[in-house]
Amino acid sequence: MKTTVPRTGTRRRQRGIATLEFALILLFGLLPLLLVMYSGVMIMAVQQTLSAASAEGARAAFRHATPTERRTAACLAARRSMQWLLTYAKQTPSCTTPGAAPINVSAPAPCADLPSAQCISVQVSYDYRTHPFLPGTGRVYGWVMRTPLRSTAVSQLDLGGN
Repeated sequence: MKTTVPRTGTRRRQRGIATLEFALILLFGLLPLLLVMYSGVMIMAVQQTLSAASAEGARAAFRHATPTERRTAACLAARRSMQWLLTYAKQTPSCTTPGAAPINVSAPAPCADLPSAQCISVQVSYDYRTHPFLPGTGRVYGWVMRTPLRSTAVSQLDLGGN
């Protein structure tokens, strides 16, 4: 009578191949997907921060008296709201000249829809291509985001009795 020997060695080698395939799929499939999702979430956080910063700047411009005070207050409020972005990008915008990027505060001018009133526009921006959160994603997202991320808010000024 002939006895058969179980082939446990072949099964054990197949188990090793499955582990190797899982590791490769994780490394080349799942990890890049998670990194792209992370950078996408961070881009959304940047856009939300920019929206809040421009709105805070517009609110601050509403509260002060002279045009220079209004522009400086708007710039300072926007800078406070987006401080984490400025720190990450190693930018220190000066609010003594509030017309330069990444925080641009316009001089009081007639409003677009109501020329008899004065408005101040606060525009903030962040260039993701220059300062990506994950190295290399600036180029990956470059074909989608050709210009810096921006947000603009406009405040109609209370001129006190005019």
